[in-house]
Order: sequence, then structure tokens, then C-alpha cells
Amino acid sequence: MENKFHIDCTGLYKIFKVSDLEVVALRGVDLSIDYGELLSIVGASGSGKSTLLNILAGYESPSAGDVNVGEFDLLGINQKEAVEYRKKEVGFVWQQTGKNLVPYLDILSNIELPMMSSELTSKERKSRVNELIDFLNLGSISSRLPENISGGEQQISAIAVALANQPPLLLADEPTGELDDETSDMVLEKMRYVNKNFGTTVVIVTHDPKIEDHVNRSIGMRDGKVVKEVLKTKKTKKEYVVIDSFGGVQIPQEILSKSKIESKASLTSERTKISLNKILKRKNK
Repeated sequence: MENKFHIDCTGLYKIFKVSDLEVVALRGVDLSIDYGELLSIVGASGSGKSTLLNILAGYESPSAGDVNVGEFDLLGINQKEAVEYRKKEVGFVWQQTGKNLVPYLDILSNIELPMMSSELTSKERKSRVNELIDFLNLGSISSRLPENISGGEQQISAIAVALANQPPLLLADEPTGELDDETSDMVLEKMRYVNKNFGTTVVIVTHDPKIEDHVNRSIGMRDGKVVKEVLKTKKTKKEYVVIDSFGGVQIPQEILSKSKIESKASLTSERTKISLNKILKRKNK
């Protein structure tokens, strides 16, 4: 049965064992993403964003919690099922172009390569390649090797490769990390174009908060948790803090600084409102 959400994570944990130590990369992540949504996950290095993306891509297994993508339950997925999942459900764009494109194949052949293990005929493969080349305006570079095109063209070609098998989900890990601002905008607009015209769910992981301007919703991560959410419409952009399953909230530092609240605060509640109040020091009489 198809899930209500394309991606649905509940109480998601990931623990890595390093020698005798355990490193908790994800701490009870709750996140739901609609079918056809365009979303970014923003956080600094070590926030857990790339670990979350690798789990959604089927490259890592979660340690605990629930994570469903489409019809796939990723919690207990085995290696064979993970291969089928990546083939059927997800396309992936890496930051490093060397991971996206085979250097000794031209762009046309790179786009066709993921389809070679499919059941498509040669004619059907060529039709799909031409469709993607036309859709992403790659005709002028389709016969070139990756080393002979620009960084932006390489990343747009990588998007075409990721979409070759028509996955309903496109994941991108820092796709603009090695690009200048103008080229980054071009690549992000292509992702928005894919989202709008193919209905593909697009999730972009980045450290750059400016990407919020290119997506409909942005999730902020810190210390392995989802800490904020930014919703954008044509006229407004609203930022929300996220309450986790334990009732925890991480308050943005700029708000704490303005309020001059330090290590402790008092809480007061009304029907639809919770107030955080600075504790005033008693004056000695």
C-alpha cells in the first residue's frame, strides 16, 4: 500500500561504531516529505544531514526508528533489496562530479549507462536519452567528455544521469558545493524545473542557507536533530522551530541573544501559546 507521504521518518537514529566508541549521528529524527515536494535540508558539517540523505538513498541502514520511502521500508532492507530500491525509486547527485560521470564516456553515453541493466530496448533507451538531453538543454555538449565541459554543465548532466531510469525521488548531496553563485543558481533552477515538470520529489542537502530561496520548504538540522522548518510561499517566508518526539526544542541562538536568556528560563502557557521568560535575579535588600 502506498504511504501518505513519499518520505516518512519517525524516531530515526543512526549510531556509528568507531573503535570502542559509539557516535550518534541522528537523534530521533521525525520528518515527512510529500510526493512532488521540493525541499532542502540545511546544516553545518556534523549536523547529520548527509547521514540522513545516505539512509534515504539506501547507502546506510538506520539503527532504530522507522523510515519509509514510497513502498519501501528501509529499516530492515537487505543488500539485494537496497539495490532494487536504488534502481527503482531514487536518483542521486553527488557533489563530486567524478562520482556522477564516467570520465571516458561522453555525456550521451553517461546518460544511457544506468539504463543498460534495465529491460528497455536500445530504441527505448535512446528515446529516453534524447528526451533528457532536450529537457535539460544538453544538446550542445552531449558528444563531449566530462572534462571538456564546465562545472555547472557537469552537474546538470549528472541530474540527467540520475533521472535516466525515471525515479520518483531525486536526492542531491551538496550539488552546488564546488560552484560559484551564478552557476549554482543555474543548477538549482534546473532542479526546480525537474520538480515542476516531471513531478519528481527533490531533496537537496546543503550547508548553504541561501538555497532556501530556491525551494518550497527548508529543514534545518543541528546535532543530529531537526531543529527548524522554513515554509516559503510566493509572498512570505515563515520560520518555525520543531518540537521533537520528546518535547525538546532547540531555540535559535539569535533569539536567545536578543532575549538575553542564558542557561535557565521559566515557562508560562496559555491556550495556544508558550512563553519563555528570563529569570530575573533577586535584589538584595
